[in-house]
Amino acid sequence: MIRVTRLDRSQFYLNAELVQSVESTPDTHVVLMNGHSYVVRETDTEIVDAILSYRRAAYGGGVSRPPMVLVQSEAE
Repeated sequence: MIRVTRLDRSQFYLNAELVQSVESTPDTHVVLMNGHSYVVRETDTEIVDAILSYRRAAYGGGVSRPPMVLVQSEAE
């Protein structure tokens, strides 16, 4: 689980295993595999870093799932 902050500054935990996509437009939208979508205060990079930290803690050095990478648009 990763802790994220809603726009109203309340915090909650997301299951990092269910994150399907993260997009900043400019608000950060996190979409889960179950279709739920959340708008959060953290940047897309912060979310990806939190997921990577979670995976390292959960799976150790030998991550059993494919590594997650940040794909940035050419406009950045």
